Amino acid sequence: MDGTLTQNDLSHVVEADKRHVWHHLTQHKPFETTDPRIIVEGKGLRVWDQHGREHIDAVSGAVWTVNVGYGRKSIVDAISEQLMKLNYFAGAAGSVPGALFAEKLISKMPGMSRVYYTNSGSEANEKAFKMVRQIAHKRYGGKKNKILYRERDYHGSTIGAMSAGGQVERNMQYGPFAPGFVSVPHCLEYRAQWDLSGEAYGQRAADAIEEVILREGPDTVGALCLEPVTAGGGVIVPPPGYWERVQEICRKYDILLHIDEVVCGVGRTGTHWFGYQHYGIEPDFVTMAKGVASGYAAIACCVTSERVFDMFKDDDSDPMNYFRDISTFGGCTAGPAAALENMRIIEDENLLENTTKMGDYMLEKLAALGDKHAVVGEARGKGLFLGLELVSDRTTKEPVSEKHIGAVVGACAADGVIIGATNRSNPGLNNVLCFAPPLIATADDIDQIVDAVDRSLTKVFS
Repeated sequence: MDGTLTQNDLSHVVEADKRHVWHHLTQHKPFETTDPRIIVEGKGLRVWDQHGREHIDAVSGAVWTVNVGYGRKSIVDAISEQLMKLNYFAGAAGSVPGALFAEKLISKMPGMSRVYYTNSGSEANEKAFKMVRQIAHKRYGGKKNKILYRERDYHGSTIGAMSAGGQVERNMQYGPFAPGFVSVPHCLEYRAQWDLSGEAYGQRAADAIEEVILREGPDTVGALCLEPVTAGGGVIVPPPGYWERVQEICRKYDILLHIDEVVCGVGRTGTHWFGYQHYGIEPDFVTMAKGVASGYAAIACCVTSERVFDMFKDDDSDPMNYFRDISTFGGCTAGPAAALENMRIIEDENLLENTTKMGDYMLEKLAALGDKHAVVGEARGKGLFLGLELVSDRTTKEPVSEKHIGAVVGACAADGVIIGATNRSNPGLNNVLCFAPPLIATADDIDQIVDAVDRSLTKVFS
């Protein structure tokens, strides 16, 4: 991209978009008098719009997806080569890239063994929910069917996934939802629900899950579904002691542990391939999407332990005793072909190490903004997955308005940096700026991102 495109060059594209495209998460009334943004090209961690304006993409495709950056020819070539051989065959049969990526993926996930291919994170979570329900019928007379989910967590946009949605505003106007989904308290220490701190707080937050289990009846609860680090609900890293106690509780009551890695998976949190691996826990289900192929092809996975897999083949004389499910586009071969090359890039370029190093650097830089801006309440995150909570009063922790958050995001965009924010998620708590630059980010990139935030905070709150 040389930045010479003008609006007239793409006038027909813009007009076609305005007339026919229904954008995600967008109120379209303003497009009656203004134009939507069209992203035309990307390279590395930069993208260009229809006006030829360059932006640093600090949220990897707006929704934490393009982990290895834009313009990766080797991924495109891997997809092209595979599509010429075989583009699709339903998942009732296997494929070469499907088998090879499953093998590679499982090698990074000790204790897990089976990969069920789907085409989105919502769908991957739906598969896990269906497995839990089928296990309840097969083993517990249908009784152990409840699925617990956590406040502020998000697991997808289908009605089933929203039934496990812990973000109140996202769910408004879409009910009624599926029965048997029960919420447990969030674990954000910054907005503490108990007068404790550190490991004591983490254990108490986990104990709150046990209280819900006892209230509902342990013989009715089949699974607990959690994000390792809450994403759109505010980038919440659980306190120390939390995950160890969660694992203990699940084992105590024979509850399957489902970890939703749709955002955190495949390197986003640094050091390890998956967020849950920071905590030494052993899940029964791990779901993933977004960064699995860095957005170069649609792919998502529901990964299970052999224990779970065995429950669906222990009696082959029973015609109902298997997972009677299909995902049409789980049979596409482009996804696993792209995912294999995506994983090779992460390994060969040491991107897990870079993510850890740059994540620590960025967290320090974001926290330092608090020395200059009174609205900075807390900087938090893990790896290149970070949040900055803004408050109007540090003592009371009164959140700034969603309008102010939107103004900061807009000011950053005008300054050539695309950042994210919690929005229409939790009433009164949509006050967190979100950052997830590609795993290839350099210190210079981080400096430019944080400097833009600094200038934007000054502009909006001065």
